Amino acid sequence: MIVIFDLDGTLIDSAPDIHKTANEVLAEEGLGLLDMDTVRGFVGHGMPHLVRQLLGAHGIEDEARAARMISSFGARYDGAVGLTRFYAGAAEALAALKAQGHVLGLCTNKPVAPARAVMRHMGILDCFTAVIGGDSGPRRKPDPEPLWMAIADCGGGPALFVGDSEVDAATATAAGVPLIVHTEGYRKTPAEDFPHVAAFSDFAALPGIVAAQAEALETAG
Repeated sequence: MIVIFDLDGTLIDSAPDIHKTANEVLAEEGLGLLDMDTVRGFVGHGMPHLVRQLLGAHGIEDEARAARMISSFGARYDGAVGLTRFYAGAAEALAALKAQGHVLGLCTNKPVAPARAVMRHMGILDCFTAVIGGDSGPRRKPDPEPLWMAIADCGGGPALFVGDSEVDAATATAAGVPLIVHTEGYRKTPAEDFPHVAAFSDFAALPGIVAAQAEALETAG
């Protein structure tokens, strides 16, 4: 079975590093700093969108300024790993899934270079056969293309998608891939409000969920 993961809010809590970087960029622009909850609410649609939301929070629409801030944010992003942490049990769940013979991929709206950088820092990059970032193709999630790219790069075939947000739910629905929801991530609405086949808060449950879903897909096929 191919199991594709989202990154931020699913495997790792990177909001502290994103928040720190966002405020560094805002300070550089002479703009007021924002609190963690506000910045966390901007995560999920990719870094350019996040930067435009930072400006929007200050009532500013200025594409030239946004472009400058995107460049500044990007220059800091690869090194923004010091405050990022795994969700409890995530690393162990990845190891268990690999041991069960599943092929793992990653599909995130984070640009691929900082995605790889934080995965390398966390020691999980080698777990993944494919890593698709927000700049790996012409479209980002919730367009289904990045998820399809990740599945293809993992060899193609039946797949599950593990994510945490409304963006991930819309991506899975558009791609026709069953979604498993990590309920402790960055979603803004109740998980029951969007389509999924299973949900978990404790990563210890994930290998069993994947096994059950793989069996169900095999039976249905």
